[in-house]
Amino acid sequence: MLALLASVALALPAGAQSVLRVKPSSDVRVMDPHLGSDSMARNMGYMVYDTLFAVDADLRVRPQMVESWTSEEAGRVWRFRLREGLVFHDGAPVTSADVVASLRRWAQNDGLGQQLIARGAVFEASSPRDFSLTLNAPWGMVLEALGKPGAPVPFIMPERLAQTPASRAVTETIGSGPFRFVASEWRAGDRLVFARHAGYQPRGEAPSGLAGGKTPRFDRVEWMILPDQQTSLDALRQGLIDIAEDIPADLLAVLRRDRNIVIANQDALGVAQQIRLNTTQPPFDNPQLRRALLEAVDGRDFLAAVTTDPSQGRVCNSWFVCSSPWHTEAGWPRPNLERARQLVRDSGYDGTPAVLLNAAENTNINAFTLVADQLLRSIGIRTDVQAMDWATVVARRQSREPVGRGGWSIFISGPGGLDMMEPVSHLGLRSNCERAWFGWPCDAEIERLRAAFADAQDEAAKREIAARIQARALETVPYVPIGVQYQLRAHRANLDGLLSPPAPVYWNVSRR
Repeated sequence: MLALLASVALALPAGAQSVLRVKPSSDVRVMDPHLGSDSMARNMGYMVYDTLFAVDADLRVRPQMVESWTSEEAGRVWRFRLREGLVFHDGAPVTSADVVASLRRWAQNDGLGQQLIARGAVFEASSPRDFSLTLNAPWGMVLEALGKPGAPVPFIMPERLAQTPASRAVTETIGSGPFRFVASEWRAGDRLVFARHAGYQPRGEAPSGLAGGKTPRFDRVEWMILPDQQTSLDALRQGLIDIAEDIPADLLAVLRRDRNIVIANQDALGVAQQIRLNTTQPPFDNPQLRRALLEAVDGRDFLAAVTTDPSQGRVCNSWFVCSSPWHTEAGWPRPNLERARQLVRDSGYDGTPAVLLNAAENTNINAFTLVADQLLRSIGIRTDVQAMDWATVVARRQSREPVGRGGWSIFISGPGGLDMMEPVSHLGLRSNCERAWFGWPCDAEIERLRAAFADAQDEAAKREIAARIQARALETVPYVPIGVQYQLRAHRANLDGLLSPPAPVYWNVSRR
């Protein structure tokens, strides 16, 4: 541990530059935030890129890169104008051609973007600052799509990079956000460095959530990759780093006794912890085995493995997080191990091991994976737990191969609560086969209902559709919810301006 602390100290640059040092939740393996739903790629994206719209602290959509917009033909045609002074980190001005190329690329991998495509979305640039969106029918969630904070976020990148196929990673990390990525100082598994973007012009409004003025008050922000939690907290207490994300519950007591440290929630919505199932490969291509696991899981047992403080997590027996207006527990089965065992016996299960990808560096994921392992074995399903870091899980979960050829059966993940709030952008419920989230659930009825929800004109109709989605997903079981958990962040007490939106961001932060 002393050697690791020494390496942190040695990494600190000399000179008069102001530097904010952060221990992020994990390393960043996916450097292209358009590629998928990885939360670390999203978090890095907010440092580097900007968005057309963003949600404020009350989750209201606000303009960001956009100066003005209009809606015509009952919402079938949208026209947008960019604000002046937008410039990429390579010095090129941001134009509507960059925006159009970025949105076309993003839409291919995102749930809301795919809904736009299904409605015939045509993005066109009419001048360097003006572009339009035309649909074949009105749709009431256009601004919600363009301002969504969940991965993949519709970040704007240069046209030359956005022309990269949506299935292949871009070769450079260049945006127009408040910080630029310093590629020459990136050391995978060690640190990522971001420098103040001198050409960035913040909006005039006060910062709120992910919206408003993004003012970089530090010359540099350095993400220090410290997999060992005790080492990172020792570094925090010694002032070698300023912020540590995702603090495990068993280390809170020590930090709370230190008057130089402040502990707070990273965001108000929490993360929707879940058991993600590979529905395309044995054993969980069998829906009866997925239902058996749903019958067996008691979220209280999982949460108890990481905390005894009820304020840090709660069970949500629904496909929609507890804070969602569409949350319902209708039809949810009570945990019943004997019923689960019977479902396994009746399923024709042939003993194929379930391969669990365990991000052992992460206290929560490791604990949840071990509880899932024991639970699976208790209902008669063989298991193979494979330990790795989160970055490796992110790479491995993309495999569609059988488990014997590098595939997988289960991984534990906690998408942000905002990604699990309503049916259209719901990361876990998407059931559009190869275009769904990892695990690739495939169900035409859920997809039809998700589209109907987006087209519904009143709350009563939306509520009825959400209830039907709940019932159908109880049959198909695209994943198994654990509960909502509130991630904690610790920081030095001399920091001001920390925000707590759905993704951790470090503009507007200053040191007293």
